[in-house]
Amino acid sequence: MSKPLSLARLLLITSALSAPSVMAQTSTGSTPSAGDSAPTSGVPSASEEADAQSGNVDVSIPGSDIVVTGRRTTNVSRAAPQVVNVLSAADIKRTGEGDIAGSLQRVTGLSVVSGGYVYVRGLGDRYSLALLNGSPLPSPEPLKRVVPLDIFPTSVIASTLVQKSFSANFPGEFGGGVINLTTKAIPVESFLEIGVGSSANTETSGQLGYTHYGSKSDWTGFDDGTRDLPGLLANAINSGTPFSNIPRADLRAIATQFQNSNTSVVQRTNSLPFNFSASINGGTAFDVGSDGRFGVLATASYSNKWRTRENLQQASLDVAAGAGRNYNQISTENDVTVNGLLGFGLELGNQKLRWTNVYIRDTLKRSALAIGQNDGQIQGADYLNQQTGWYERQLIDTQLVGEFKLSEGLSLDVRGGYANSQREAPYEREFEYVRTNRDLAVDPVGDRFVNALNRQRGDASITFSDLNENLWSAGWDLSYKFSRDVSATVGYAFSDTKRRSSRYELHFDATNLPVPVQQLRPDYLLSDASIQLFDISLLEFSGNYPVYDAALRTHAGYAQVKASVLPGLSFDAGVRYEKGRQSVTGVDVYSTGVTPFNQIRKDYWLPAVTVTLEAAKDLQFRVSGSKTIARPQFRELIAQPYLDTESNRFFRGNPFLQDSELWNGDIRAEWYIGREERLTAAAFYKKIKNPIETFTTITDTYAVTTSFANAPEAQLYGAEFEAQKYLPLDGWSNSPFFQTRRIVLIGNYTYTQSKLKVSEGDTTIPYSYTTGPLPAASDYFQDGAPLTGQSDHLVNFQIGLEDTDRLSQQTLLLTYASPRVTSRGPNLQPDIKEKPGLTLDFVARQGVTLPGGVKSEFKFEARNITGRKFQEFQQLGGNKVFYNRYKIGTTIAASLTVAF
Repeated sequence: MSKPLSLARLLLITSALSAPSVMAQTSTGSTPSAGDSAPTSGVPSASEEADAQSGNVDVSIPGSDIVVTGRRTTNVSRAAPQVVNVLSAADIKRTGEGDIAGSLQRVTGLSVVSGGYVYVRGLGDRYSLALLNGSPLPSPEPLKRVVPLDIFPTSVIASTLVQKSFSANFPGEFGGGVINLTTKAIPVESFLEIGVGSSANTETSGQLGYTHYGSKSDWTGFDDGTRDLPGLLANAINSGTPFSNIPRADLRAIATQFQNSNTSVVQRTNSLPFNFSASINGGTAFDVGSDGRFGVLATASYSNKWRTRENLQQASLDVAAGAGRNYNQISTENDVTVNGLLGFGLELGNQKLRWTNVYIRDTLKRSALAIGQNDGQIQGADYLNQQTGWYERQLIDTQLVGEFKLSEGLSLDVRGGYANSQREAPYEREFEYVRTNRDLAVDPVGDRFVNALNRQRGDASITFSDLNENLWSAGWDLSYKFSRDVSATVGYAFSDTKRRSSRYELHFDATNLPVPVQQLRPDYLLSDASIQLFDISLLEFSGNYPVYDAALRTHAGYAQVKASVLPGLSFDAGVRYEKGRQSVTGVDVYSTGVTPFNQIRKDYWLPAVTVTLEAAKDLQFRVSGSKTIARPQFRELIAQPYLDTESNRFFRGNPFLQDSELWNGDIRAEWYIGREERLTAAAFYKKIKNPIETFTTITDTYAVTTSFANAPEAQLYGAEFEAQKYLPLDGWSNSPFFQTRRIVLIGNYTYTQSKLKVSEGDTTIPYSYTTGPLPAASDYFQDGAPLTGQSDHLVNFQIGLEDTDRLSQQTLLLTYASPRVTSRGPNLQPDIKEKPGLTLDFVARQGVTLPGGVKSEFKFEARNITGRKFQEFQQLGGNKVFYNRYKIGTTIAASLTVAF
């Protein structure tokens, strides 16, 4: 199960057809950007990064040119017929973030939750669509079909486009918006860059933490085979025999094959190491024939990061009475990321071919210890909980793109993509020891932690999870330009996603374990000798369907017309017909004769229109309207438990979920006051039918489970404002220092309100429903409550000083998000909320010439300077119950990139 996932597979996939790209392009090539070419020095100055986007070129999306009042403009946000924000390579570098998720949280109306999931305008991650070069991506997360964007390093991304208004060439699962990541293209000149970096966190680096051995190759992010699925367990799983029917002697034999001490002994580390990263980027290009050019670009990087959290975890049946479950947990995570990109490009006149391959592997090694009380079990007892885990996430993506100019005005774009994502979590272990604190006359070991392996006074479990998902996509766009002001596009898109996921949860079971043995540490407690001598067996808690298959196939046809009908007035109108078939099937591995099957087969007509009015030379207004959808995610459609290590909560799907339908409206004013300078204001509205909301249930033993259900309806509305301004300093002083410098001011603010609409007679279907009348929606949702994930206020502000002649930037970045609901409260108690608060960062980039004239870039970062904490809680009056509360700490980082 834990064999290294082969990079060689990437090289075996050489062709496919894919969905349309949404990369910004010129009529004869890609839009110039800082990511498309490498300056001779390898470290462009601020002016070079700006110049990379200058020049009068046509900006287009696949199949047709963007038309704005008959004029061409190189500002993509201004020229696009839709509401878009573009992060160029220069914008990404200014924020200094190491991954795309961090950079995106600076975009108007966007927030990032749980590290990598992007919320657009207060809508959850289910309402945002992530694409790579216009093709869909599979997710390596078992609970999600959306991709955590923190796995994409900025080193492989040339630009990021965020479109918030729907257009028919995009998949119908648009919701709040689409995020298209564009990988780096063919370099203009040969270059080679080598970078190294290190960072330290005040809560982690040099501080106490916990880890476990695992295997000797863990530092690479690849297991050396230690965590492979044991042979006897694999045979038992493949036999199709329920574990309850396997002879006890055979179960003991299986238990003795588990890697014990390597995966179960948590060790204290008094001083955790600093973080480290390294990267190498290079590319070259050369002429082919009289009018051709061939290029190659490659990047590779490695990072090794540590994080320790001292976390308060509580739960309550009645917030007014306080927490009934109260734990303090210390967890240490070692995150190793390895990634690479290999791209080839060929241009022959107006014909272009591009083949891009991306490999990303993110591995998390986690060790945690917790101690606390649980009033729902043994009153007054202390519980000691230990968890260890190894989580591998991997993504392989290959794309082939062809752009062909068939004749004057007629062009054809074809795209092909294949992607594979995998997640393996072998040897996910948990131990629970209990100290009753009772009088020794009543309990002779009442002052000691013991584990009787009977789920009443101690427990031990081991879980093996595996996920494999393949996604094929295909598409074409045929465009004809009737005139300078009128163009039309027809297109077809296809995607086919297939996933298999398995989760086998086994608990060790002893019927009469001697008291001295109950006090042994985990590796001795479950040693081969203990298993054989004391008849320790295995129980399966996976349920009847530990394996499920999921599939989603979509076919879509669409047509768009773009025209400038009057001077200063243009429109982009289209319609998409999308047919989708989504299914989740429980695999009958134990031959029960019953196969749970849930299918959603629906087709939609999805219209979209945007009208742009240029009221003055640099002032334009937009009005847009559309209909889009949001489908349930795969794991949400099957009632199978899943532990989310980030929130430390169990999730369970709901086979009764339905698609959500959204009606969207947008009005926007844009004033371009100068080159790269703008003021924008917008108002938006969304009506959502059957929104999928998370809700929490809690038992009398304080076992917390989060699930999903359709609320009847929701509304969301708000406004957003954005400003970008540069203030030259050459007139402030005669000092040479100020002559080439300017102040950069970038800010945005988003105000959002949302509310659920729950009326008398409305019903919903939770995962626990069996037969009888449908439950009232009011039993789970309160009328007027906000949508999960929605913050009323989002603020991003950047103030910086930069040199226009050479690389020298110093930037302060402030981010604020007001509290947002993460889950509906259990039994209609107060909702569980997160308080993101205020984050202040500082980033400095400086070009340095090393001996020998070698150009380099030095970067310094200080993150979370104010020491913001993470807080997730329920509140009633003056009482708070913290589901998660821990210090994030301040991170100081430095890196050096040398260009040859």
